[in-house]
Amino acid sequence: MRAMVVDDSRAMRSILRKHLAAIGFEVTAEGANGLDALARLREGPTPDLALVDWNMPEMNGLEFVTALRTERAWDAMRVVMVTTETEFDNIHTALAAGANEYLMKPFTEEALREKLALLGFQVG
Repeated sequence: MRAMVVDDSRAMRSILRKHLAAIGFEVTAEGANGLDALARLREGPTPDLALVDWNMPEMNGLEFVTALRTERAWDAMRVVMVTTETEFDNIHTALAAGANEYLMKPFTEEALREKLALLGFQVG
């Protein structure tokens, strides 16, 4: 299983990479913002999963998800927003834009496993 991590924090990308590796994912792409992530996606191959922060410069996570969902080639990719945005309206907005799940920071590896299992991933 391949994953992409999109977060402007290098430390958070490292944490997410570590958790994903423990769960059985290979992180094949990273982005420091939505524009960076879209460029990485265009290079291929398409990952099975993207973990996306909301608050990033240049193109935020919501804008990234909206752009992602306009491309048919990426329809099968599952997207989990991983963010400090905890307002119900924000959760609803992200899901309406095309995110498949929502995970609030701070989180545990177990919470990430649970979200991925809900999306149908076989997590160890």
